[in-house]
Amino acid sequence: MDRVESYLNQLSHVVRDMPQADIWSAINILMSAWERQSMIYTMGNGGSASTASHMANDLNKLTIVEGQPRFRAICITDNVPLVTAWANDSAYQHAFAEPLRNLIRQDDVLIVISGSGNSPSVIEAVEVANKASAVTLGYTGLDGGRLKLVVDHCVRVPTNWIVQQEDAHLILNHCIATTLRGLIEERDAAAHDATGSGTAE
Repeated sequence: MDRVESYLNQLSHVVRDMPQADIWSAINILMSAWERQSMIYTMGNGGSASTASHMANDLNKLTIVEGQPRFRAICITDNVPLVTAWANDSAYQHAFAEPLRNLIRQDDVLIVISGSGNSPSVIEAVEVANKASAVTLGYTGLDGGRLKLVVDHCVRVPTNWIVQQEDAHLILNHCIATTLRGLIEERDAAAHDATGSGTAE
């Protein structure tokens, strides 16, 4: 088996074994946030920062259904000047937590992405969100690290290989965002049916 075939076969097993019940729990958390119009914040380091930005993008745009409320999502790591100011002026472990203190409120949702689940900057941000009575959601790797112990809900990708954790986190993003859009479309259709049924002859 060549290297390309090997990589793709391994990834297909990871995707097949993704924990669907946990994914649905994450979807339900985000759907509830949409219903109450809470803010959703995303963050991560390195490749996970890129995925966090992509997640905020897709929550804000991919889920739009005309006539329905929109998701409200911000990626903390997109604000490079603020994040690097805190990292430079205090310590990197505070780089996400301190900007989050300005924003996070009760019943908001914080999504953190960490393959190891042990990033100090991510753990400290979760602690800030928990103290604010926000809902915390972690996407991590097989072990889950410290993250699985401090978040309200954790989706663990069934591999310890960081590159395929990152692959799976992006797949998880698209799976969740497209499902959320579908659920909103269903609600929109049901609302129109209910309105139309009262006027039909």
